[in-house]
Amino acid sequence: MGPDSSQDAQTISQVGEFGLIDRVTSGRAQSPGTALGPGDDAAVLSAPDGRVVASTDVLVEGVHFRFDWSTPHQVGRKAVAVNLSDINAMGAVPTGLLVGLACPPDTPVALVDELADGLWEEAQQLGIGLIGGDMVSSSSLTISITALGDLQGRAPVTRSGARPGDVVAVAGRLGWAAAGLAVLGRGFRSPVAVVGAHRVPEPPYGAGPAAATGGATSMVDTSDGLLADLGHIAEASGVAVDVDSARLGVPQRLTEVASALGSDARHWVLTGGEDQALIATFPAGSPLPAEFREIGAVLEGTGVTVDGSPYQGPAGWEHWR
Repeated sequence: MGPDSSQDAQTISQVGEFGLIDRVTSGRAQSPGTALGPGDDAAVLSAPDGRVVASTDVLVEGVHFRFDWSTPHQVGRKAVAVNLSDINAMGAVPTGLLVGLACPPDTPVALVDELADGLWEEAQQLGIGLIGGDMVSSSSLTISITALGDLQGRAPVTRSGARPGDVVAVAGRLGWAAAGLAVLGRGFRSPVAVVGAHRVPEPPYGAGPAAATGGATSMVDTSDGLLADLGHIAEASGVAVDVDSARLGVPQRLTEVASALGSDARHWVLTGGEDQALIATFPAGSPLPAEFREIGAVLEGTGVTVDGSPYQGPAGWEHWR
């Protein structure tokens, strides 16, 4: 939006709610499917499939992000990425975003400008925009995003369709965001690639629809960690899942970082969340979409194992634990 330097020192209490909304939304391009964008009581999107996929995530300062670790621009991108990942995990394509922003009155306008630039940059990678939302005063900065999507005539890929005999496959990175969080927690700011994975995840956009087209029987994204999210599939589908660690692999870069920190890179890969990779199951013998690699199998029974044995330790992130 390019506010001038005299505006950079302003706080949002000086600009006001409607002035802030205008700064976040004006001059931005909307997708062709947006019949009515920001500025009215509600937005209007076309829904060519006749169904709308919807998902909401809330990011709270001090819990999901810290401005001493990430720039507002990076936080904006992350907020959108974690939401679009959920749409991806249903096998849908995103169509629009609704944004709720709660922040203290003394929040600098420049911070919100930068945050908004990040929100829009990530959204427009997929040709969509912010179609509406709300802004309120709060004691802490909180971002709530609702992502909307379209199935394009396909059935949604849920967590409950896995069957014994299916193969388990993953698209995207595992363990990188957890490694970045560990690095930042020790007071370091490098390696840049690892730290950057925590600041801005890189969901495998497009892999979800590809999995749906390729016959995926179930799918979930790695918000909480590989084992925890495989647990969601196992529970919803009434099956057991075993991960083959030899197929999974541990990237050399993560091994190097873990060695420097005295940590376990394998643990990051198995349990680290926020990479927003996709885990899907496919019928045995069916060709996997190009984005996916096989890492395990669906079995009779319950629970998740690694190389046939229960994993020792927490399986991933849980709120309030």
